[in-house]
Amino acid sequence: MLKRLDHFDLHFSLGEYDFHISNIVLERFERSIPLHSHSKNSYEIHYIPFGYGNASIEGKPYDIVPNTLFITGPFIEHSQIPDPEDPMCEYCIYLKIGRCPSPSPSSAEKSLARAFRQTGFWFGQDNQDIHSLMKQLFFELEHRYTGYSIQAEILLKQLIIKLVRNYEGRMETNSYTDAPNLFDNKYLIIEECFLYEYRTLTLDTLSARLGLGIRQTERLLKLHYGKTFLQKKTEARMSAASILLQNPSLSITQIAEDTGYSCVEHFSASFKRYYGQSATAYRKQFSASP
Repeated sequence: MLKRLDHFDLHFSLGEYDFHISNIVLERFERSIPLHSHSKNSYEIHYIPFGYGNASIEGKPYDIVPNTLFITGPFIEHSQIPDPEDPMCEYCIYLKIGRCPSPSPSSAEKSLARAFRQTGFWFGQDNQDIHSLMKQLFFELEHRYTGYSIQAEILLKQLIIKLVRNYEGRMETNSYTDAPNLFDNKYLIIEECFLYEYRTLTLDTLSARLGLGIRQTERLLKLHYGKTFLQKKTEARMSAASILLQNPSLSITQIAEDTGYSCVEHFSASFKRYYGQSATAYRKQFSASP
């Protein structure tokens, strides 16, 4: 099951910032999500109404259970693995924050926006009934009755309020501050290309998707992610490989093919160079675990 809502232009202002929402997804996971991170001023809101799985966030493991809520902001590296017996279902909202050209004088709005923006990572259980809000938001965007965009923006503002109220419990948090730039959908294109097309993605293809030249694309990657195209692609392939190696039914040759390598020797050399150990040795760590 996958529902992706992205044919809209939703944005709203809070205090000094503009919030731009580029896509909203509801997915029952049948696949793992490799390690990835988001660009400067980009945030993902994850809410799991039911199902189970695991997440690795900034190198730390987390158990995902029903009613889990977590936020991954700029540069927060995270991956997700569903439980094969009862895979998690997730609402995911991707948004980017920019400076508001006409900031609100309301001190309450300013305080709310800053509290959200400065929390680059939060993980815990929702205590604000976010599931009901997500269902209502999907209803509005799917049916598009009169005034749906206004209603959706109101619901999204309520979501920010509910998120900050959850933060007040101060479970797992990580603050982030930086001067935001205006929203640009290019970062979502970059992240989705490396997340879903790491096997075959080329610099030419990515540049064409972005509508940029090759040099401009390389500069954009270096500026906003601190990595070259080759480094980003290697990171995506190796992250996928590390997850696939945990499945004993897959041979290393199959994994090499699934991650886009032309031969198992090339894959093995790349894996050892990246992780400092062979793929076989890496796999043994999991076969030896209880």
